[in-house]
Amino acid sequence: MRHAAHKAAKVSHAQFSLSKALFTANRGSHTAKAVRMAQLAEGGAVVGLAPEVVDKLNEVAPMSRRTMREAAKAASRKSALVTSASLAALVGTAATALAFSQQNASRLVLADDGTETSQIKRVSDGAASRSEGRTALKELASTSNNGGWQLGDTSASMDASLMSKSIADNPNVAVLMDQDSSALPANFNPNHATGDVGNAYEFSQCTWWVYVRRHQLGLPAGSHMGNGCQWADSARALGYWVDNTPRHVGDIIVFAAGQEGSDSYYGHVAIVEKINDDGSIVTSESGASLNGGTYSRTLTNVGDFQYIHY
Repeated sequence: MRHAAHKAAKVSHAQFSLSKALFTANRGSHTAKAVRMAQLAEGGAVVGLAPEVVDKLNEVAPMSRRTMREAAKAASRKSALVTSASLAALVGTAATALAFSQQNASRLVLADDGTETSQIKRVSDGAASRSEGRTALKELASTSNNGGWQLGDTSASMDASLMSKSIADNPNVAVLMDQDSSALPANFNPNHATGDVGNAYEFSQCTWWVYVRRHQLGLPAGSHMGNGCQWADSARALGYWVDNTPRHVGDIIVFAAGQEGSDSYYGHVAIVEKINDDGSIVTSESGASLNGGTYSRTLTNVGDFQYIHY
């Protein structure tokens, strides 16, 4: 009677040898474990499966416990590395700030008291030092530093009246105005129109001489003031100061027609050359018969005439 095992299908000797060689060995590079690891290293390929199927199986296959532990350890190492780097950067920043603060503090502590330059010593015997040749500032100071300042003794003798306060363009008029400051008419304009366009008067006439003499004295005179007796009104219309008081050398005296021997129609004009202590005046005058010459006389009734000043 035959044993049932003898009915088993016969297996090819070659196939059996290959299976034995690949899967039965417990040691060496061809163990079943080694083969699986080689397949995983090559992308998880499985013998006999298409690459697309292998990728899909690897995608949906659940992670083993060992794989999960290794992933957790890797994450922990990465977190520790990031934490260490951040801590190192923080420590470095704090150390830098501390170093700077210590440096500034050391500068404040090491600062020495100020000394005068005269106390600085020569660096060496052969070296020149400018500081040794300097003089202390307190010895150089020749003025007071208490905030006060004064003029010299001459300040008490300054005469403010010598300083012109007039706004006249003509400097001679400005001087006379300063002398007459208390008597000037209100709102008097020293820069009024003069009416001067040159000497338009007939030679050797009284008007001709007055125009010439006024210009010699640097004072204004009009060119078309009319006859002698008309000069006061013409001057007043232009803005000159006209009154009945002789004030300065160069004032124009206006004689009315027939006054003090003047022409009964034309009148007369003359120049004040001097004011005497008693108030009388000395004149300079000309006339047609003198051929450009002049004469003078003294008048005591000074209040009877009109005077053109400037």
